Amino acid sequence: MSGRPRVARALPLAPALVLLVLFLAGPIAYCAYIAFTDLQLTGQAHSSFVGLANFRRAFHDDAFLNAVWLTLVFTVLSSLVGQNTLGLALAALMRRASRPVRTLTGTVVITAWVLPEVVAGFLLYAFFRREGTLNAILAHLHLPAQNWLFTLPILAVSFANVWRGTAFSMLVYSAALDEIPGEITEAAEVDGAGGWRRMWHITLPMIRRSIGTNLMLNTLQTLSVFGLIWVMTRGGPGDRSQTLPLFMYEQAFQNSMIGYGTAVALLLLLVGSLFSVLYLRLLRTEV
Repeated sequence: MSGRPRVARALPLAPALVLLVLFLAGPIAYCAYIAFTDLQLTGQAHSSFVGLANFRRAFHDDAFLNAVWLTLVFTVLSSLVGQNTLGLALAALMRRASRPVRTLTGTVVITAWVLPEVVAGFLLYAFFRREGTLNAILAHLHLPAQNWLFTLPILAVSFANVWRGTAFSMLVYSAALDEIPGEITEAAEVDGAGGWRRMWHITLPMIRRSIGTNLMLNTLQTLSVFGLIWVMTRGGPGDRSQTLPLFMYEQAFQNSMIGYGTAVALLLLLVGSLFSVLYLRLLRTEV
């Protein structure tokens, strides 16, 4: 009899569990199986099980290792440094700004965030291209122009991701800063603590959990960025801005190697999982 109430309480969750199995766990399990096969998109009647061959191939593939390196550079520059730092700076500055400045800044930053990824990519492509806005500004200032998408492609797409995604960090930190008791900041000011000392010794420790949450969400989102880079550079020139999502797409759908591309996708999932575990362990630490 004791088990029946538990079953009754679990029944309302049954539809949600069925949907999760059908549309989430099922496709993930099927993709995991494909990663261990030589399945191809075209020109193949049957696929066969190849074990770890796709994963061994990845770690001996210079193009894959290059994509891993560029993914780490892109993630560190645009997420860990760019969006996180700029979002915190904007949130802190907007607390002291006048209402018109806060409204204007918030509107501009959030508009960039809500734009579709393809639209944002085209806008930044128009900004960085040889005949684009950035070079027009440099020419007006009598400074040398250059083809940014050719000479510094990974920096250009990193800047684009910062421009598009900073709003999320700004909103997270704005909410976190509003939760800091005003009397603590006032007491630090009375004791003679300057702005940097208050930020380092009071503000950052008190919003550490928000920092960890923001870093985790931003990192996972940045690891999966595809459309923005595809619109701006398509991973080029050559493979100088080809991150793992673009490399995975190229192998699976352009080279028709579904098994190999899916193996790369699983490795990308593993990288995201490692970041998640790291951040979750940091979040468990009490302030």
